[in-house]
Amino acid sequence: MKKYILGVLIIAVTFACNSKQENVQQIIDKAIENAGGENYNNAEISFDFRKGSYKSIREGGKFELKRILPDSTGTQYRDVVNNEGFTRYYKDTMVQLSDSMKNVYANSVNSVHYFVQLPFGLNDAAVNKELIGKDTVHNKEYYEVKVTFNAEGGGADHEDVYMYWIDTQNYNVDYLAYSFEVNDGGLRFRKAYNPRTIKGIRFVDYENYKTDDLDTPLKQLDDLYEARQLELLSKIENRNIEVNLLE
Repeated sequence: MKKYILGVLIIAVTFACNSKQENVQQIIDKAIENAGGENYNNAEISFDFRKGSYKSIREGGKFELKRILPDSTGTQYRDVVNNEGFTRYYKDTMVQLSDSMKNVYANSVNSVHYFVQLPFGLNDAAVNKELIGKDTVHNKEYYEVKVTFNAEGGGADHEDVYMYWIDTQNYNVDYLAYSFEVNDGGLRFRKAYNPRTIKGIRFVDYENYKTDDLDTPLKQLDDLYEARQLELLSKIENRNIEVNLLE
């Protein structure tokens, strides 16, 4: 009888522990809430990245992503992505482009804004999320979340695959990795650094690493990083960040 009661207690405790395990949607929701939450949905965010100046405006369901790039003479190109599509301006005159070039430029603008505002975009309709498990990096425990994209709504690079390492305690996205298909393909691993919170929204910069072994699974890149077997390719720094929260 005692053995039976003990068995029931073990089953009950095991069930209780399992019931407390977070699913991938709960993890992503907490990561977004921790990084800015609803602030993302009604905000103007501007920043400088490399040679360009960028601004995003989100107000309810409406959005506009901008990029301003100078040419060799100092005259500016202005690229705009919004609910209606993509438009390029030169000296405030709309530039006629083929659909293929529109896609190239729009994807470039989207990509910069996407990384700057992570993890906000991880709840987009075209995003598929999978909890791979847990792992440790430098003695800290992380959720490993794999992200893929639907062809419809997933953009020109919808075949790319991402992995995010999300702190199990504070839900910060401290590391990410991705595989891409363009330009003969590649793998990248990024370490977040220089975190700062501006009007309730968290921003980071990245150390950007690579490996030439394209057969390496994404989930192993954190181990290679710890073993110092990745090559530092660049640093991704976002400067002059300003946030204006909209009513």
